[in-house]
Amino acid sequence: MTSADEMETYDLAVIGGGINGCGIARDAAGRGLRVYLCEAADLGGATSSASTKLIHGGLRYLEYYEFRLVREALHEREVLWGIAPHIIRPMRFVLPHHNGLRPAWLLRLGLFIYDHLGGRKNLPPTRTVRLRRDPAGRPLKPGYTLGFEYSDCWVEDSRLVVLNARDAAEQGAVIAPRTRCVRAQREDGAWTVTVQDAQGGEPRVLRARALVNAAGPWVAQVLGEVIGVNAPSRVRLVQGSHIVVPRLYPEDHCYAFQNEDGRVLFVIPYEEAFTLIGTTDRDFAGAPEHARAAAEEVAYLCAAVSRYFVQPVLPEQVVWSYSGVRPLYDDGAARAQEATRDYVLELDAPAGGAALLSVFGGKITTYRRLAEAALARLAPYLPASGGKAGWTARNKLPGGGFPAGQFDMEAKRVQRRYPFLAGATVQRLLRAYGTCVDEILAGATAAADLGTVFGADLTEAELRFLVRREWAVTAEDVVWRRSKLGLRLSAEEIARVGAFLATLQPQAVTA
Repeated sequence: MTSADEMETYDLAVIGGGINGCGIARDAAGRGLRVYLCEAADLGGATSSASTKLIHGGLRYLEYYEFRLVREALHEREVLWGIAPHIIRPMRFVLPHHNGLRPAWLLRLGLFIYDHLGGRKNLPPTRTVRLRRDPAGRPLKPGYTLGFEYSDCWVEDSRLVVLNARDAAEQGAVIAPRTRCVRAQREDGAWTVTVQDAQGGEPRVLRARALVNAAGPWVAQVLGEVIGVNAPSRVRLVQGSHIVVPRLYPEDHCYAFQNEDGRVLFVIPYEEAFTLIGTTDRDFAGAPEHARAAAEEVAYLCAAVSRYFVQPVLPEQVVWSYSGVRPLYDDGAARAQEATRDYVLELDAPAGGAALLSVFGGKITTYRRLAEAALARLAPYLPASGGKAGWTARNKLPGGGFPAGQFDMEAKRVQRRYPFLAGATVQRLLRAYGTCVDEILAGATAAADLGTVFGADLTEAELRFLVRREWAVTAEDVVWRRSKLGLRLSAEEIARVGAFLATLQPQAVTA
């Protein structure tokens, strides 16, 4: 039995390796705190990799008077673009006016508030679009004549998770994916935390001054089964599904379509050759890891966007779908789409006992502010640190070492340095890894130097980097989370990727 004196000791232990858990770990480690994070599966393997891939204010949340949430999210768009200009980029969204739904004056008012509520500086403002004359009107049915074009940002969501984890590790945090927390209990003013890796090895025991439950859809399960807190569940599980179809139009703009049930659906150019459509909103019951896009959800999305496009979108066109379960705070809303998207932090800190903070809800857009709020709540129970709140808004994430808005210039630099790469490959690598492409390509003077090509433009050099630096273990980690190359690779090629990864010895991610 390991004594308390022999246990690894941390200031903060975090359960959950989604965007909120990794964001909290990064912020805490950067302030000089000793941090341990465990995740039962792959980093960002659930809700955080199943989003609509948007850094946005949430225009429709204005209808529910969520002004604080929208203001914070709008401000964060440009902050996050600044620290991760490789995986985040501005996009323009066209919102057609639909007779019989929200009136044009209400759309104008909402977009005026959207432009001015969050301190927009670098993103272009809203403009009115005459759809009969503008290229944005070409794919649409002729009845749509008026629209509004506004700004939001795109993000590679699962990469945002991994980059936060990487930065946390570089700041000294221990990041342990595929490691389940099996028990956590208060003992002598601290938490005794027992974890076990997915291979079924010997359990490890560590101590922490404070504990964060950022388990996402499993937050209530962790409270009850791992920590032993018997309390009514305050989480509302809401499923959101997306579909991907071959590219529907050549232009780069996105669409925000109003649906008759009050929802707004997004249609977004995706991975060059495809279009992403989403999302649904419906209450979910069951195991979150089993969430799949149901046939009725696919039909709903196809029918909703087909009301706008000249060429209808049919279920048989779907080449891929994905579904995630959002762990929203249960505010008693009548419909899933009306439940708050704001985050709620619940602190349990009994006198003389170690602090527990549970995270409910939240949007990927506001993860950084959520982390700051979490550490502010925990500050009385953690040792004083030299780091200051707000540092994560200034320090770049790994690979983000060029100014926002200068992606094309950085692409030219990479192309000059590695002229043997195709332009499309440079774009993909830079969008994924930013300035870290130089580590992947280090020493290469010809394509052959990058080793085996497994299909598309995925090379042995890239796979080795993903294992060494980004905790990749399986083919799914690589082709559906660290990238979306699963859309371009055959089943046989994906199997070859998995076989190659199996030959690599597991190794600790290096700083």
